[in-house]
Amino acid sequence: MARESGLWQTAVSRIWRAFGLQPHRQETFKLSTNPLFVDKVRDIDGLYLDPPVKTMV
Repeated sequence: MARESGLWQTAVSRIWRAFGLQPHRQETFKLSTNPLFVDKVRDIDGLYLDPPVKTMV
């Protein structure tokens, strides 16, 4: 994950610890069953990739 995100391994570890994340312990992965899930993900990604002027994301 660190390599893909361009962060240091220690930064990724700190973020995981801060939020109590343990992805290495997951045995399954679930996607939302919400029919609008893909649209919502695209909206959120759009905000991060091209945020409106004077907006904090």
